[in-house]
Amino acid sequence: MKKLILFLFLIIVLIVGAVFAYTTINFSNEKSTDKSTDNSSQPDSVLEDEISGDEISDDEISEDTFIDKTSISYNGWLHTDGSMLLNQHDEEIQLRGISSHGIEWFYDVINYENLKVLKNDWNINVFRIAMYTDSNSTGYVFNPQENMQKVCNIIDMAVQLDMYVIVDWHILNDNDPQIHKENAKTFFNEISKQYSNTPNVIYEICNEPNGNNVTWDGSVKPYAEEIIPIIRNNCENSLIIVGSPVWCQAIDKVADNPLNFKNVVYSCHFYSGSHGSELRSKIDYCIQKNIPIFISECGLTDASGNGAVYFDKFNEWIQYLNSKNISWVYWSFCNKDEASAILLPNYVPTNNSSDSTSENESKQESIDHSLDFNNFLTESGNFIKNIFYSYK
Repeated sequence: MKKLILFLFLIIVLIVGAVFAYTTINFSNEKSTDKSTDNSSQPDSVLEDEISGDEISDDEISEDTFIDKTSISYNGWLHTDGSMLLNQHDEEIQLRGISSHGIEWFYDVINYENLKVLKNDWNINVFRIAMYTDSNSTGYVFNPQENMQKVCNIIDMAVQLDMYVIVDWHILNDNDPQIHKENAKTFFNEISKQYSNTPNVIYEICNEPNGNNVTWDGSVKPYAEEIIPIIRNNCENSLIIVGSPVWCQAIDKVADNPLNFKNVVYSCHFYSGSHGSELRSKIDYCIQKNIPIFISECGLTDASGNGAVYFDKFNEWIQYLNSKNISWVYWSFCNKDEASAILLPNYVPTNNSSDSTSENESKQESIDHSLDFNNFLTESGNFIKNIFYSYK
């Protein structure tokens, strides 16, 4: 009887133990399943967040690290250090661009859309505004208000497009800058005051001094010593371009007696059919003496701006300028019937440059792109376009 009771007791213990074990395992599995379910959703959510976060981060990094090194937003105020031209980060910079012809005659081809194409498609980073001072009663000295307004319109478009712009006091027939010095004082005081906080604007205070009696020491330097302080009084940091005698080729005379101002560069002009190694030797002389040179005008023809074109000789110049990191500006963006012109005479501009930049932006949809100036390029225009393309 005792054995039977003991046997039944053992069976009961085994049954209870089995039930307890089963219950414990089942509860553990359910809890594990619940936890697994929670974990399975949580990692997916975290993973999605992490993936999404990585993508946003990549996009942000991509946007933040993309740098348009042609823009004013990046380069800011330009300054000189010895013979070098530097940006606000103290990096060497080479400006490459195009000059207008006289805005008295060819203002209508300079509109917002065309400047935008020159910057974004052609890859220029500077545009030069050639405002003649005394030419057939149309220059600034005869019509100051209209010419000032044209200059300001073009500056505003260039600023909107984040590019540099040169304001060129374009003396030529009035060969001595001293002749209209008082007009120059008025003009540069007004324009530098209006754009005192605008790093885009570069001032070229005398285009091409010329004539046997016009010397650096006797005419150009004294003129510059009166004009530069006027600009500096309004705009302390602006870059200023100063011309040299003999149509901006007597730069060796400048090197022997430079101005005592900071952030000044000296203009040298060449036309590949007229100027070559002799002028380049003068530039080398200037560089050796830490004189910064800026080619504010150059062309494919002889010095007349017309006649035959000299592509190979121009290429020699470009290779030389690139090797020295010297800035250069091509003459000219106009539809004049001459060999140096970029546009054919039958080119008709698509919209008026006097429109505000916001209006120009809104009109882009309605522009007839069959009249894109790229479809009206001269032989010189196509050649110089390819030169700019080579910098991309």
